[in-house]
Amino acid sequence: MTLDDLRHYAVTRSLFTPTTLQRALDKLGFVQADPIRAPARAQDLTLRHRVTGYRAGDLERRYAELDVHEDFFVNYGFVTGAVQALMHPRGGATPWTSGRGRHVRTLLDFVRTRGSVHPREVDAHFAHGSVTNYWGGSSSATTHLLDAMHYRGLLRIARREGGIRIYAAHEHQAVPRSATDRRARLDALVDVIVCKYAPLPAASLAVLVRRLRYAVPQWTGELTAALQRAKRRLPHADVEGVDWYWPEEPVFTVAGNDDVVRLLAPFDPVVWDRRRFELLWGWAYRFEAYTPAAKRQLGYYALPLLWRDHVIGWGNVSVKDGTLHSDVGYIASQPRSRVFRRALEEELDRLRIFLGVK
Repeated sequence: MTLDDLRHYAVTRSLFTPTTLQRALDKLGFVQADPIRAPARAQDLTLRHRVTGYRAGDLERRYAELDVHEDFFVNYGFVTGAVQALMHPRGGATPWTSGRGRHVRTLLDFVRTRGSVHPREVDAHFAHGSVTNYWGGSSSATTHLLDAMHYRGLLRIARREGGIRIYAAHEHQAVPRSATDRRARLDALVDVIVCKYAPLPAASLAVLVRRLRYAVPQWTGELTAALQRAKRRLPHADVEGVDWYWPEEPVFTVAGNDDVVRLLAPFDPVVWDRRRFELLWGWAYRFEAYTPAAKRQLGYYALPLLWRDHVIGWGNVSVKDGTLHSDVGYIASQPRSRVFRRALEEELDRLRIFLGVK
């Protein structure tokens, strides 16, 4: 096995043949979300490569009819019902205080009575005041409480209106009581990680398993044991001094020449793991949206550019006056072949259709 094999496996496993939106979600298990639109949200940029005829905003438009939920996994995003069932009821790191517990019960009764609620409606009814939020500003205490109840699994996001979360009550099955049941759930969550991000170097596998503390804070103390079990049961191999892990029965095929250019989201599973990125493609990609403009090297929202089995550069894409504008950079130089130039134009055409621009 070589790095070429791992690169090919990483690309072909993740970029499967486009299918329906629900089937793509089922295959991925989890899609990371990000609110920045440059030129579209990360979840839409991820799904466009994997869903037939996907258009920007389709996930939000069709959310209520799909088996998908906004929730925390290793990051915040969208999980299928099967994945969410493995995580809940999650509770929290600490129990509610007596006063907060009364508010939770009263608010939950209110939501159940209304069916679904807008935070503004809740705030108008209860007017609990304000609290300091995580960004240092002020937000309504009811909105803060809705977020906490959503995280603990008492509420779900029923839909969004103008980007605002609309909440509904949510019931979950009872928590598994036996250690065997908990281990089975944790192992299944690790498998979701591995199936999505494989092949994984050992250090990245450890980081991702530790990030399950967001998915199952109630079982944080059992994550180290889950990682040890994963290393024993998953297929793995040493490639150039690094241990790599992948799901059971992978199909490692000979690397071919798929003459397709793809501009990937910064959080696409092909490029999400920056450690793996450098091992497979030999250069450092950085997400610079929160980097001061003067210090950016790639751009505000640089999209990694995949050509065949190699990420060879990046593209910054924007829409101005209804027209797509693109600026592409390369680590070495632009491939000179007509095949590449045609493939790049085809990818930009796909972006135009996806975004609905000229």
